[in-house]
Amino acid sequence: MEKIPNIHEDFAEWYQYVTIKAELADYGPVKGTMIHRPYGFALWKQVQKGLGGMIEDDGVSDVYFPMFIPYSFLAKEKEHVEGFAPEVAMITEAGGEKLEEPLVIRPTSETIMYKTFPNWIHSYRDLPLKINQWCNIVRWEKRTVMYMRTSEFLWQEGHTAYATRDGAVDDVMQAANRYESFLRDYMAVPGYKGYKTTGEKFAGADFTVTIETLVKNKKALQIATSHLLGQNFAKAFDITFLDENNTTQHVWQTSWGFSTRALGGMLGAHGDEKGLILPPKMAPIQVVIIPIFKSEEDRETVAKFVSNIEIMFKETGIRFKVDWGNETPGWKFNQWELKGVPMRLEIGKREAEAKQVSYTTRLGQKGTLLLESTLHKAVSTLLDEFHAMLLARAEAFLEENTVDVASEDELVKAIDSGKAMYRVFFKDDTIRAKALQEKYKITPRCIPFATIDQRGPDFITGEEGVPTIFAKAY
Repeated sequence: MEKIPNIHEDFAEWYQYVTIKAELADYGPVKGTMIHRPYGFALWKQVQKGLGGMIEDDGVSDVYFPMFIPYSFLAKEKEHVEGFAPEVAMITEAGGEKLEEPLVIRPTSETIMYKTFPNWIHSYRDLPLKINQWCNIVRWEKRTVMYMRTSEFLWQEGHTAYATRDGAVDDVMQAANRYESFLRDYMAVPGYKGYKTTGEKFAGADFTVTIETLVKNKKALQIATSHLLGQNFAKAFDITFLDENNTTQHVWQTSWGFSTRALGGMLGAHGDEKGLILPPKMAPIQVVIIPIFKSEEDRETVAKFVSNIEIMFKETGIRFKVDWGNETPGWKFNQWELKGVPMRLEIGKREAEAKQVSYTTRLGQKGTLLLESTLHKAVSTLLDEFHAMLLARAEAFLEENTVDVASEDELVKAIDSGKAMYRVFFKDDTIRAKALQEKYKITPRCIPFATIDQRGPDFITGEEGVPTIFAKAY
């Protein structure tokens, strides 16, 4: 095998190498696009299954809207169109003719959905309306990174309408909590959950809640967001209902989204010098079985033993693959480590005769397990422990690279020391935030919920501020 680039010395090269060589994705023919290969798309299918199930359990129904949006729809909400203008891809000709009105290729679906909502919402009995869409999105990017920042990406976008502001706010928080649970329980990815600052919130929203994580090159990644849209879009698109007093009211709205960017965050949070490390609930293959034999007789002995494990794993839902390829065991070990499979079982004649298996986890734990009716339970326990170790390791990395900063001088020292996230007291100010971005290449990532009640002197001006996380980000 080729030598894998060093993740610590050149994260970008490592990330590009493992994404391609682990057969997750390939480059699309148009700059900034990517092709999802079967192994990589299987990761997204796990998101659709896991997160999709959580969304459905909360009473949200799936829909699908067209990807072509009349430009006039986007222009109805001033802040919204201004926020997306630099990223919009438009169609001006189709069918050999110039269009009377340009069409926008879906950068997000608020406008096309909300143009339709007045047809569906008439009275308070129609509320709350809760829908979700799995689709592709186009936001033209000049600097792209597989998964993390591409011109076309996959996501789910939830949209809700409520009779009251309180109902909408609760929905925003429920969505953020749902994302946080999925990130931790499925992806083993921790993060800071909190409000976006004014300059960073979603275009057209009253406020945005975000979850910000950290990858191995010490860059922050916005990994999931939910937004209180208030009544801004309701007024622009005339989305009203008759309340219980027969009075016409505008609805209160939310939107929330989770994209393939989260997969990039997961890959970047867990990988090492050997390649990917996939959390068990996300891994397309949770266990790879490597048969080891020297003769045809040994092969038959091993195959008979392996077949018993295959039956057990199929019956209990453990995702596995038996690698009968002609490559050497050492080559296979390296290849499946590169692809991030959580556990490897090595089975030769000796193991088959002793009715046991040797295992190695992707984090290096080794041992033997007996082939009994409960083997699948032992494997499941080890996979759960593997997930817990991954999460603990990612949490430690996040904590170790976050530092409290009380002045601009301390910020400079923290940046020079290699820390990644800087927790400061900051009075929300978009102009000053942009100045810090220009000077230090950092942006405000969020105002964490965990410390939101604290107050202190702004680390530059001395005015009263709230704890805010700054970092370099994708």
